[in-house]
Formats: sequence, structure tokens, C-alpha cells
Amino acid sequence: MFQRRLKYMFVITLALVLALAGVAAAQEPVTVEFWHSMTGARLEVLNKVVADFNALNPMMQIEPVLVGTYEECLTRFRAAYQAGQEPGIVQIYEVGTQTMHDSGMIIPAYQIPERLGETWDFGQYIRPIVQYYSKDGNLWSWPFASSTAMIYYNADHLRAAGLDPNKPPTTWEEMYEYGLKLIEAGVVKHALSFGWPDWMFENALALHDLEYANMGNGREGRPTAVTWPNEFTDELLELWAKMARDGVWIYGGAEYNANAAFQSGEITFLMQSTSSLDGILKTVGDSFEVRTTFLPRLANPKYARGNSLIGGNSLYVSNRVTDEELRVIFEFFKYLSRTDVAVYWHKNTGYFPATNAAVKALMDEGWFNQSPNHLTAFLQILSGKTDTHASAGMRMGPFAQAREWVRTALEKIANGEDPRAALEYSAEQINALLAEYNEFFE
Repeated sequence: MFQRRLKYMFVITLALVLALAGVAAAQEPVTVEFWHSMTGARLEVLNKVVADFNALNPMMQIEPVLVGTYEECLTRFRAAYQAGQEPGIVQIYEVGTQTMHDSGMIIPAYQIPERLGETWDFGQYIRPIVQYYSKDGNLWSWPFASSTAMIYYNADHLRAAGLDPNKPPTTWEEMYEYGLKLIEAGVVKHALSFGWPDWMFENALALHDLEYANMGNGREGRPTAVTWPNEFTDELLELWAKMARDGVWIYGGAEYNANAAFQSGEITFLMQSTSSLDGILKTVGDSFEVRTTFLPRLANPKYARGNSLIGGNSLYVSNRVTDEELRVIFEFFKYLSRTDVAVYWHKNTGYFPATNAAVKALMDEGWFNQSPNHLTAFLQILSGKTDTHASAGMRMGPFAQAREWVRTALEKIANGEDPRAALEYSAEQINALLAEYNEFFE
């Protein structure tokens, strides 16, 4: 009798322990790792957005992990996927779009709501963003940190050189003229530098409605060759070469390297991403007046007007996530699309507000009147064409490697080498990369 009772108590105790263990397990939050490349002021803002989401959703947690530059993040994700160690969410810059589409590693964004038995209105996002990241009319990555390029300029420098800060240069010819006057006045030794010089080359083509590569800029099929050098690039790069010889343009290196020269007052004009806006404003402070304006064009009227290009990054989801993880990811994506969150993200980074509702909210509160520098790039991209392959943006598998070759050419030109020869050599290397990449899909 005693033994039966003891056995009964043991069974009850074991059942209770297992039940409690099950409750404890059920109460464990589902955590999804999020790989990104946000640094500086952008990192602080991202961490706050993620922390706020986690606080609101204790059973759904996003774990942000900084994994290096954009290019490093793309490379590491592909390697991690092969090893079965990839994150649930990865931030990939626009250059990696075709690679991600071809990868077989992701769940296209438009399929996420369907897999969870929900619907989602992708029409709420700004059209150029949707257009860039869509394939066959469907959005493949989640809008997150979209940008474009614009000119930052030091208004105090223009005043010191007797130039009107309300009339910044609108053409490359004017940029050259302004640069010479700034140097002659002793305001600066060099007037202009580029952030992301390879992207500025891409933007120059798109602004004149010219495609970067064949096959409809890679949107009618995988491209086999770039379209340059051509008459346009001859004209543009001869002018850039002249600007370099006269000290107006100085090659500033890759990505954000040129920012420091602008922030310290060493140069007057910086062509850079909108994503640098808040970081630049905070760093400069009251040292000088920062203004922004549209990217320049060639004065030659023979070239059509196109549009500046979408840059920045979007979010992709591994196709190995569980349904529970996908639910967390979708809730996080919905949170990022909230008007208040999109407004906060824009105001504190300079990235575009991704939704139409966020744009309306910003306009209603008079934000763009208070901070016209935040409006510049937005007006620029919405005032250009959106219906051509050139304005929609380039699609190419080995895009990251292609950019390296464009940077090489531009650095050669800045150092006095022949523009046509420098560009021809880089074009040959890129065409070889395209042939190698395309072999995998034959």
C-alpha cells in the first residue's frame, strides 16, 4: 500500500514537473537574429527602434548584429547560409538585389503575409522604392532604409567667395566654375569630393536617362555587357578629369570616407547619400551652415532627364526560418512600417520615409519647412522619371565587384590618367565578370 502510494506521488510529481517545464518552455520568447551594417549615428537609431519593438513584444525578440560593411554583410550571409548558420533577417544594400533574387536563399517579401494567412498592402510604400526592389511586379525585399544621393554644400564658403548660397550649381559646368572661384578666393584648396564614387557614376547615367548595362539595364534579362564608355561618359569624365587637374575635384575614397573633409570645412561640396544627413548635421553643429541641393547634370541639352537612383538597403528573410520565427519577423516588419516609427527613422537618419502615410504626417506637421535639407533628396527622386529602365535602377549579379572596377577607373582619372582608357579597361573587367556569373544560369 505504501509503495503504491509512493509510486503514485512520484508519477504526480513527475507530471507536475513536466507540466511546469512545458509552461516555462512556452514562455520562452522567440528570438530572431538580424544582421545589418548600420554604423555611427544610424546604429544608435537602429538599436533604439529594435529595443522599442522588443519592449512592446516580450515574447518576440529581434537581436541586431553588426557584421561589417554592406559588401561584407552580403558575403557573410551567403557563406553563413551554406553552413546553415544564417540569420533570420539580413540587411542587403541595393547592389545585392539581383544576387539575392538569384540566390534561392530567401522568402520573397510578398509571400510572407500569404504564408502566415494574412494580407498586407504593399501599395503603402513610396513608388520608386517598390519599383526598385520588385521583380515581375512583386516586392522581394522589405523597404527599410532607402536613400538617394544629393549635394551637401557649405553656404559660408560660397559667401566667402562672393557666390550666392541660394544659387548652388545645377550643372557640372557650373560646379567647375564655382570650384575655381572658391580656390581662387583662397576659401579651399579643393572644392568637391564624392562619397560612394561608383554610385555617383551610376547616378550620373541615370540622371540623363542612360542605362548602365544592356538587357534593359538588367531588367529584361541578365546583362552581358555595360553600355559604356560612350559619348556621354566621354563628355562627363573629360570634365571630371579637368576638374581634378585644376584641384576642384579630389578623389575621396570609398563609401563615407569623403565625409570627414566636408565636415572639417576642407571642401565646399560633397556628393553623398541622404543617409549621412543627420550625422553630418550633428558633427558640423554650428561650425558652418550646411545646405543641400540636387545632383548636377551636364549642360548639354541633347541628354534627356532621368532620375536619381534608389540606394541604401532593404531587408531579406532566410527561407529556413520556422513559422514561429516568420511570425516574429512579420510583426517586426509591420512595426517598421508604422507611421510614427517611419517618421522617427527618417528624422534621425535622413533615409526616406518609406510609406506614403509617413510622408503625409511629416508634411502635416511642417517638418520639411523646419528642415528643408531633409526634403531635398525626396523632391529630387519624386520629380524625375520613374517609367524607364534607366530611372528604375540597374540589376546585375556581380554588381559589388563591378563597383570596385568603377572606383579603380575614377581614381585613375583623378590621378591624371586618360578617362577613356581607364573606363574601357574597367568595362572589360566587368564584362568578364558578367560572363562568368551568367554561366551559372545557362
